[in-house]
Amino acid sequence: MAFLAAIEQTALSVWIRETPSVFAFPFILFLHTLGLGFVVGVNVALNLWVLGFASRYPIAPLKQLIPVMWIGFAINAVSGVLLLVAYPAKALTNPVFYIKLGIIAVAVMLVSWIGRQVFVNGNTGRVFDPTMRVKAVAVTTLVLWAGAITTGRFLAYTHSILMATDAVN
Repeated sequence: MAFLAAIEQTALSVWIRETPSVFAFPFILFLHTLGLGFVVGVNVALNLWVLGFASRYPIAPLKQLIPVMWIGFAINAVSGVLLLVAYPAKALTNPVFYIKLGIIAVAVMLVSWIGRQVFVNGNTGRVFDPTMRVKAVAVTTLVLWAGAITTGRFLAYTHSILMATDAVN
């Protein structure tokens, strides 16, 4: 707990948590939400295309969004670390946080696998006949992203320790 208290007392952590500036906690939270929109939005579009909901359209425009998804992921990673720095004990003592990270890790691996299946041999046309396995992975990925969003929201309400310095005293 002393390590978490030390993080909480860094200038960056105090600034994110306590400054009245909208460029601190509110802006970081906004960036986290924006990155989530890019990541999950592209993932949902890709998975729905694989499941046949938009198969009449070519995949090429969607392939161009893959870098946007990874930019969103980078935004989420950086903003997530900053949110963690602001309240390390709140997240790192909460099992829901680890469930969220696990869900995200599996979802990222699965969407990467789907991308390799869909865009194999430079496929940019409408012709792609996904196997039942690819469709099952697409459905699983959709469920995982819903789980990541849900667990992320639960983090605001399921913590038992907000600040390590309060728990130590």
